[in-house]
Amino acid sequence: MTATAYAGLTTCPPLTEEEVKAEEIAAGFVEGDERCFAELYQRWEALVFNLAMRVLGDPREAEDVTQQVFLAAWRGRHSYRPERGPFPAWLAGITRRKTVDTLSARTRLTQLAVAAGSGSRPDDAAAQDQPERVVDRVLILQVLTTLPHVQREVLVLAFYEDLTHRQIAERTGLPLGTVKSHIRRGLHRLRRSLDGNPEPDHEREGIQRCASDARNEPRVLRDAA
Repeated sequence: MTATAYAGLTTCPPLTEEEVKAEEIAAGFVEGDERCFAELYQRWEALVFNLAMRVLGDPREAEDVTQQVFLAAWRGRHSYRPERGPFPAWLAGITRRKTVDTLSARTRLTQLAVAAGSGSRPDDAAAQDQPERVVDRVLILQVLTTLPHVQREVLVLAFYEDLTHRQIAERTGLPLGTVKSHIRRGLHRLRRSLDGNPEPDHEREGIQRCASDARNEPRVLRDAA
């Protein structure tokens, strides 16, 4: 084999114009260029949202996670290494972590809601050892009173009477999908209230919370609020 032929086998094909542009945008992002970040946000926001939505099944939570992911990406931009993989793969890794965090918070809230309706005695040793659980139960009961009537009724039936979604639908006459939706939304509002961020119905709290720390985030996230 001639040297020329050998060189032809070992030389990587040239990057396309789009690939070169993507590398330049990623490099600018790492350097803190907000215009590059805005370009990346426009390109990959839908990808992050769809990944979160696929796991969470809740548009509001998926939207919240999307904002968290891009805020985390901006703050941790210096940890991005193009040689380790493309930018969307890096974003997908952040999305996975944020989605797991959201699922963990949802599970914790469900457990707290069940505990709130379990009728635990005040002299329960575990409760005395962990007073924050008592506070959580009180907060849950308080927040329940602020929910819309139907949403509150569905949550009470689910967590206090331990009914299945189908049993709740039969009891209330609501469609099964509506019952599931009320439970998801109710848990979302309970979680926000326990975190000290009650969510008005007419506001997209997930975006607003991220936008509240405007000093360290790019304009593209502030403009989304």
